[in-house]
Amino acid sequence: MSGVWVFKNGVIRLIENPQADSDGRLGNSRRSKVLIHLPTGQAVTSYPSLENILTSLGWERYYGGDPELFQFHKSSSIDLISLPRDFAKFNSVHMYDIVIKNPNLFHVRDM
Repeated sequence: MSGVWVFKNGVIRLIENPQADSDGRLGNSRRSKVLIHLPTGQAVTSYPSLENILTSLGWERYYGGDPELFQFHKSSSIDLISLPRDFAKFNSVHMYDIVIKNPNLFHVRDM
């Protein structure tokens, strides 16, 4: 376990990232990573660009789920990619989900 122990209001807790905000969330963590489409070398900067790439790879929009999510499925697998409808909430967890489900086609890099 690494991090900083903080004593506040009679409670001690471990903060694993000492640069986090007081509520424990990273200030600009969603902006510190970028999803790269390896064949083109282009960064994914919007859902329309991501949708174009995913549909060219055989993914289709899935409309049967949560209306708060932007989802894709592939008929040849059981995989489902679920993304927040708001691109501003697209973070590294979502990026790595895309990387895992599309081996050798995407990479997550630091900005």
